[in-house]
Amino acid sequence: MGEFTGMQSADLGGAPAKKRRRMSGLSWLFVGLLVFFIGAAAFTALVAPVRQREPFSSAPVVKSYIGIDEVNNTEDGQAVILNAVSVPNGPADKAGLIGGDLITKVDGQPIHNEDQMDEVMQRTPVGKTIEIEYVRDGEKKTAQLTTISNDEYRKLGRDFERRSEGRAQFGYEDGDAERVPVPGTNIHGVRLETILRSRPADIAGIKEGDIVIEFDGVPIRTPDEFLMRVRRALPYSTVNVVVMRGEGDVKEKLEIPVKMGKQ
Repeated sequence: MGEFTGMQSADLGGAPAKKRRRMSGLSWLFVGLLVFFIGAAAFTALVAPVRQREPFSSAPVVKSYIGIDEVNNTEDGQAVILNAVSVPNGPADKAGLIGGDLITKVDGQPIHNEDQMDEVMQRTPVGKTIEIEYVRDGEKKTAQLTTISNDEYRKLGRDFERRSEGRAQFGYEDGDAERVPVPGTNIHGVRLETILRSRPADIAGIKEGDIVIEFDGVPIRTPDEFLMRVRRALPYSTVNVVVMRGEGDVKEKLEIPVKMGKQ
């Protein structure tokens, strides 16, 4: 008997086995569509929350501004050097920052390069009061300032460009000025290479090769800061310009009043 015990089969004289009913093509199509839609719904439910959690999906980056031109990396990678204060009455201007300042920390964050400075400004909310740590002429300093929006920054620039007094004229080739160390000191100044003839600087006695270290009471440490201070001066006003003059390491300090012209 063995393995066939109790088994019914036509070949063994039992009743014939029932045939299995097969599904039609239309039924298979219905089942396939049902599986597809169930799978699609499950996939959407799984992926949608993940997409919602993706950072920076479409929100624009809101960056804070402090009213400076730009910063450059230093050779030692320990700070960034401020190029110039770009707009009058901006946060940096009110805080007393000037071109040439070495910024070491912003809002408690160490600053070693331009990218870090930019990242900190992107993370800082507009309208927040922050502390700037910097070094000027070898001396550590701090300043408090309140950040502004891009719209506020641009408005300050437009107001300056459109001021009713107009723009002053000094009389030098602004592309022909260089940041140089002042011999015998720990400061830098701006050496003027080309003085335009019969212009305010020339008439006042400024000479080619003079190193400007102060303009209207403001320390001058970069060419762009000097250019901005010249533009900020009122036409026909008289400003005191302090220069270092002389050959080699022997320099004489001179204070020269210059009556500004108008462009």
